[in-house]
Amino acid sequence: MYNYDALNEYQQIDIQSKVSNSTPHSLVSMLLQGVLDKLAKAGGAIQRKNIAERGQAISESIRIIDNLRASLDLVNGGTIGTGLASLYDYMERRLVEANVQSSEQIVEEVATLINEIKSAWDTIPAEQR
Repeated sequence: MYNYDALNEYQQIDIQSKVSNSTPHSLVSMLLQGVLDKLAKAGGAIQRKNIAERGQAISESIRIIDNLRASLDLVNGGTIGTGLASLYDYMERRLVEANVQSSEQIVEEVATLINEIKSAWDTIPAEQR
């Protein structure tokens, strides 16, 4: 158990360090990657029929997506901002369904959507960030 605790503490320090040295653009990229990581964990938990781990990973995914939605500037974001807000809402609803149905397919659907957003986000030129 000690090794797991030490690893967990190291990961927390690493995350804190990355966050404190990040730009808003890189923070969003890290959140998107965090969702992908949690969705992968949820998919694995579904395969292993680990209900508790599935529920936790899906809940954490929803929480991150909710934070992404809350960070949108709907006043200045135009149609992109409102479109992302709607897409984030859709993904959260789908993840609730994935948890209820224990559906790896729905988790994969949401991961695909997040991957598309992250790919586009990561290609924004530095001067426009």
